[in-house]
Amino acid sequence: MEQKPSLKSIIRPYKPTDKSAIVSLFRFGILEHVYPAFLKAMSHPDHIGVTLSVSVAGYVLGGSSYFQAVLFGGAWACLVYYCCHEAYDGHLRRKLEAEMADIQANFSDKQANGFWVVEMEVNGKSKLAGLLAVKSTDADDAPSLEVFQLVVSFNQRRKGLGTQLVETAVEFCKEQGLSRVIVEISSPQTAAISLFRKLGFTVTSVCVNSNTHANHLVSKLTRINVIRMEKHL
Repeated sequence: MEQKPSLKSIIRPYKPTDKSAIVSLFRFGILEHVYPAFLKAMSHPDHIGVTLSVSVAGYVLGGSSYFQAVLFGGAWACLVYYCCHEAYDGHLRRKLEAEMADIQANFSDKQANGFWVVEMEVNGKSKLAGLLAVKSTDADDAPSLEVFQLVVSFNQRRKGLGTQLVETAVEFCKEQGLSRVIVEISSPQTAAISLFRKLGFTVTSVCVNSNTHANHLVSKLTRINVIRMEKHL
């Protein structure tokens, strides 16, 4: 595919020499959602109720101790944060051990898959500021393209890079003769959801994410949903 320049940036296919920077960017792109997931979970009415209950329990058991109330409530909040971290960190570990272990073999060397990076000139130096990986899938028995991961570095956002990356995937899908692009996003990723909506993707399903971690408690306390979005070409 042709490279797409934008200001001092260019979208190009992945090269083996990108591996270290890309893994770092990939790690950031997943773990940055831990805190938003925590805030979203703690704002749920059920978690608010539990927080108040354990705080009252701490107050009573501590002999009318406000410190004990805060301690108990804080312990509950720490448990929820731990579960949110485990959900995303577990997902990250599985991806690093699977598809990301050999990007060249799993994406670049497979005609139906693709992996692109955003290379930018920052203060006269080349820097990788984003990535997009896609893989073919037979979802619902219909050959489609699935967005494996989309990441734009924090300080390079709101410059249209995410839009250009997704448009690159759409063009690649057309070249492959496919008629649908699929993406699954966790519910705390509100910015990504808004981006895909803007680009013509529609929500087709929302389900509880039961595969983020083997421990059922982790999945239950995080209250993370998986939002499936599709774009038909």
